Amino acid sequence: MAEAANFEEVPPVLWAAHPVRRVVKTFVRRGMLAAAIALLLGSAASNKLSAEVDCLSCHADQTMQDGAGHNISVDGAKFGKSIHGSLKCGDCHADIKDYPHPEHLKKVQCSTCHADQATALAGSVHADGKDHPCTSCHGDAHTSYPKTDSRSAVYPLNIPRTCGTCHGSEGMAKKHGLPSVYPLYMDSIHGFALSKEGLLVAANCQSCHGSHNILSHKDPKSPTFKTNIPQTCGTCHAKIADEYMAGAHGKALAAGKTTVPVCSDCHTAHAILEPTAEAFRMQSTPICGNCHKDKFSTYRDTFHSQLGSLGGYGQTARCWDCHQAHDVRPASDPSSPIAPGNLIATCGRCHAGANKSFVQYQPHANAHVRKMNPALYFIRLFMNLLLAGTLTFFMIHTILWLIRARYDQIKKKSAEGDKHA
Repeated sequence: MAEAANFEEVPPVLWAAHPVRRVVKTFVRRGMLAAAIALLLGSAASNKLSAEVDCLSCHADQTMQDGAGHNISVDGAKFGKSIHGSLKCGDCHADIKDYPHPEHLKKVQCSTCHADQATALAGSVHADGKDHPCTSCHGDAHTSYPKTDSRSAVYPLNIPRTCGTCHGSEGMAKKHGLPSVYPLYMDSIHGFALSKEGLLVAANCQSCHGSHNILSHKDPKSPTFKTNIPQTCGTCHAKIADEYMAGAHGKALAAGKTTVPVCSDCHTAHAILEPTAEAFRMQSTPICGNCHKDKFSTYRDTFHSQLGSLGGYGQTARCWDCHQAHDVRPASDPSSPIAPGNLIATCGRCHAGANKSFVQYQPHANAHVRKMNPALYFIRLFMNLLLAGTLTFFMIHTILWLIRARYDQIKKKSAEGDKHA
């Protein structure tokens, strides 16, 4: 085999067309291009590094303050690990051109990068940037982290505490005419699931109100506007939302009747209790009674109500035990638990052995209206008259007895006086 050709032995005429020469020229050209790119990148990195070094030469001092007494120090290590760590100081503080810079600088405009969020915020209840700057929620811009990072102020587990900075402050609540809702939320089933159990799926402030485009609950576009609440809650409670919309309340809401109850009317907005807890069961009937006043008054006359209110027994039958909680339907609906054909099964959940005769019991019998229950009306009237008559008779009897006793006492003393005279 012939040995590899020696470049020095190749004639100049042939060398010009030699394949090795083309390879060498390609490497040389690429090498020069790579060197140029490296030099350019190195220069850019050097400039950035120089800028950061210049800034941190002053701002690394943890005691550094501006003329108003605000701390303006920056921890370079923390900043480098933050979501803004890839940016140069001048990317945000665009009016700084040289060092040292003027003491009074323009306010940083987050909208330069976050235009969509700024637009959403401009139409929200937090549109006043003076009271609600971006940093009030996201924290210091030099130590901000992605929302998926547990160190972030807007990480799901941290959102209630972040919002509670304002919405748990009595001063802020009075200033804007808002209730202090943070303590209520933390004591609720959602707050417990988030803070005690660490469940990221538990509803936090952002889950219901949104993040940047937060609107007043009076705004029809708000997720907390009354007619939108079932859909908002249904984001997590999908099955319950479907049941609600299939029931009498949901159908009325869909028909445009805004006076019907929605989730927050029964469960409240922030102080939501565990539905099976005795505290909620004890207050659930008066909640229904806020709308169904006639039925509530008749329920209070029943054994179920009196056992619950006098004895504090939470397991006695409440409205939703018979009518269901969300898929509430009228008795005329065959699928309703209080439809005549379903009463034995409904009552039988508590009263084992319930039969056709047992379910003739009327849980909302009204003894005050003659047309509704004439027999009960007259029985009640007779018993009241009997009670009033009996008490009146014995009251008169007692008064006459006292008069007679006093008369006999006076007569006896008079007789004894005459005897000793």
